[in-house]
Amino acid sequence: MMGPVSEWEQLRADLADEQAAVAALVGPPAHTDWGRATPAAGWDVHDQIAHLAYFDAAAAQALHDESAFLAQREVLAHAATSRELDAATLARGEDPGRLLARWAAAREDLATALAQVEPGRRVPWYGPAMSAVSFARARLMETWAHGHDVSVALDRPLEPTDRLVHVARLGLATRAWSYHVRAETPPPGRVGLRLGAPSGATWTLGPEDADDWVEGPAEDLCLVVTQRRHVEDTALRAGELARHWLVRAQAFAGGPTLPPAPGQGS
Repeated sequence: MMGPVSEWEQLRADLADEQAAVAALVGPPAHTDWGRATPAAGWDVHDQIAHLAYFDAAAAQALHDESAFLAQREVLAHAATSRELDAATLARGEDPGRLLARWAAAREDLATALAQVEPGRRVPWYGPAMSAVSFARARLMETWAHGHDVSVALDRPLEPTDRLVHVARLGLATRAWSYHVRAETPPPGRVGLRLGAPSGATWTLGPEDADDWVEGPAEDLCLVVTQRRHVEDTALRAGELARHWLVRAQAFAGGPTLPPAPGQGS
């Protein structure tokens, strides 16, 4: 008889399930309009999937061969423009079938690599190094966020699931990062989350004695921290301290970016 699944095992299983759900949106490739524009300016469906394929492979490399990953990270750091960066990572013109096969291989390689590391190991990335747990959550967050973009473009629903708890946890954990990436100091005080899960459960995340709270649908919180939607276009309720964070929330690495203007999100 198998024992209970650990939180680390569950996270890895949830990542694989989220990747499979997004892959299902675009398969089989002949049934997909790969050139359809997505909510990300200048990116089509092919770009979104190519982005995931590239960075899932990079994530596996960061776990398997840190030196090789750091060398490749340095190459990307010298891309002078977003066009050069896109040229290096998006493989525009690649056959969709080959792209899907490449992404599937990258996902399998990443799953194998994650299964071989301790959850507390520090892993390098394009922002600060993070624990393997946060690293896996970040891959799930990216998968879900880009899957959302593809879903909107193709008008194919990506049903929210309780896997979003990982995105919500990462969003809260990167509250300080959302300020530091803008060279700002976080205001004093602690923020917690009280969120309605897709299953109907209630998630209470963060310190029990938080100074301020974000309350509302979990999916809305996840759309905000991945900068797919402005907080004003959601059902979230937040006090002054929490709102100060939500208008600049950024759960992903890279330079500082802003959420869509009110009424402009996906």
